[in-house]
Amino acid sequence: MKLALLFLTALVGCGNPAGSSATPHTKTDPSLEHASHGPETGQDWAKKRLAESNRHQEWVELQSGSRKVKAFVVYPERKDKATVVVLIHEIMGLTDWVMGVADQLAEKGYIAIAPDFLSGMAPGGGRTIDFADVGKAREAISALPPAQVTSDLNAACDYAKKIPSANGVVTVGGFCWGGTQTFRFATERKDLAAGFVFYGTGPTDAAAIGKIQCPIYGFYGANDNRVNATIPDSEKLMKEAGKIFEPVIYTGAGHGFMRSGEQPDAEEPNKKARTEGWTRWLAILGKFEKK
Repeated sequence: MKLALLFLTALVGCGNPAGSSATPHTKTDPSLEHASHGPETGQDWAKKRLAESNRHQEWVELQSGSRKVKAFVVYPERKDKATVVVLIHEIMGLTDWVMGVADQLAEKGYIAIAPDFLSGMAPGGGRTIDFADVGKAREAISALPPAQVTSDLNAACDYAKKIPSANGVVTVGGFCWGGTQTFRFATERKDLAAGFVFYGTGPTDAAAIGKIQCPIYGFYGANDNRVNATIPDSEKLMKEAGKIFEPVIYTGAGHGFMRSGEQPDAEEPNKKARTEGWTRWLAILGKFEKK
C-alpha cells in the first residue's frame, strides 16, 4: 500500500533521554493511511522511497495502559514466518526516515513495527506530525516518563508475539534517543532476542544491567564523544554482569550516521558507516531466524 505521509524533519542532532490481522486489543486505523497534515519534512528522499514500495504497509493502534499508540507496520514478502524488529525512533519522533527503515527491514525479510511514542502527546491529542516544529517534538519526547515508554514498547512486543506471520522472535532497535531506550528496555523485558543500540547510551545501574537477558549490539560514530565516552562504563558493567555487549565504532562517522549516511548529499564517512552498520545489522538478525 502506497503512502503519502508528511512528517517532521530529522536533520538535527539528538539528545539523551531519562500481512496479518490485528490482535484483540489492537486495530488497524485506515484513517491514518493518507494523513497529510504537519509541516514539510525535508525528507522527500525518504518519503519517495516509502511511497514507491510494493510491500504491505499499515497503521495499527496499540493499547498501552489507558493510551492508544499509533504504530507503523511493514510486512516482508516471504513464504515462511518472519522475525520481528520493533523500532524506536529518534528524539524528533516518528519521521519518514524511520518509517523508511521499517520498509527496508521488510525488504530484507523482517516484520518491522515502528510505534509513535508521541501518540496522544501533541496538541489536541495528536502525535508526531501534529507538533508545530521539531523543537516542540524533541521537548515532548525528552519529557516522556520511562514507565510510559516501557508500556508502549511492551504493547508493541506483545503485538509482535501475536502476529500470525511472525515466528515468535522479537528484537528491538533504536536510534539516538531510541538507542538509549533500547538499552534501557532490555533491562525491563526478558524475552527479547537482541537489542540493537545505534548511538545511544547505556544504563548506569548495575542492578538494572544484571536483568538484561539478551545480547546488546552497539553501533557508534567515531566523531560522537558525547555518546562514546559512556561506552567504557557500559562495557565494564555488562562484563561484570556476565552479559554480551558488542560495540563497534565506525571511523569518521558522526552522530546519526544511519540517517545522514542515507541522505542524497551524504558525506562519505557517514555513507560508508551506514552501509557497514546496515550490513552488520542484517548479519546479526540472520542468526535469529528460525529454520
